[in-house]
Amino acid sequence: MAIPASEAAQAAKYTHGHHASVLRSHSWRTAANSAAFLLPLLKPGDHILDVGCGPGTITVDLAEIVHEGHVTGLEYAPDVLVGAKKLAGERGVSNVDFVTGDVHNLASIADGTFDVVYAHQVLQHVGDPVQALREMKRVCKVGGIVAARDSDYEGFTWYPSLPGMDKWNKLYLRVAANNGGEPNAGRQLHAFARKAGFDPIKITKSAGTWCYSSLDEVAWWSDLWAERTQKSNFALSVQQGLATQADLDEVSEAWREWGRSEDAWFCVLHGEILCKV
Repeated sequence: MAIPASEAAQAAKYTHGHHASVLRSHSWRTAANSAAFLLPLLKPGDHILDVGCGPGTITVDLAEIVHEGHVTGLEYAPDVLVGAKKLAGERGVSNVDFVTGDVHNLASIADGTFDVVYAHQVLQHVGDPVQALREMKRVCKVGGIVAARDSDYEGFTWYPSLPGMDKWNKLYLRVAANNGGEPNAGRQLHAFARKAGFDPIKITKSAGTWCYSSLDEVAWWSDLWAERTQKSNFALSVQQGLATQADLDEVSEAWREWGRSEDAWFCVLHGEILCKV
């Protein structure tokens, strides 16, 4: 099933793209490390819509948790769903399906279809996060939950401090904004939800983190971003006039230098919301 793209979706470009270095990061995500704030509220028979499901690692986890229910993974980029379907098959999870579509316009989904609608790392990239939340609210049952979790790039912190890492962060903010996204969406999720029509009293706000500190975690995170800087859609910043190739070389090497430090530590801050419909 395909849901037609909206003007809002077409106005925004996905900053990361789906290069192998990006998918390595996305495939690391699980319900435990990326939806912990939501899990205590799930019931075995829930029907869930996982918006922006990507390679499906969170989606399939959710399907195992709501084993008497069903999970639908929604993704704008159809090619990514090949891997998601393969993963579900490998894990023997049958109460899950995957569809392509645009969260701004879920026209083929009836009102009140799902008990839970979740978007992880999505609203920072879409053209209109408020409209996206309106649609998420519409397809959720009365009494159900709309949840979202997004990173907040100016809230990231790391050690040791390196000029090239600071340059990466500032460049990312410019690139993401130029692509029509909001790199600091995490701190604004509750405000987006209020504008989308959710009752502020029924919005629970929280924060979560990913922390990379062990030798293996640091090596993985630094190598991943060193490669993403040069080979993912982020590298299009040169064509966009936002950076030079020398800038990307400097940033990529800064990530590798950070990764070589025996004291390396990196914290990714996320904003989280639980909205009662």
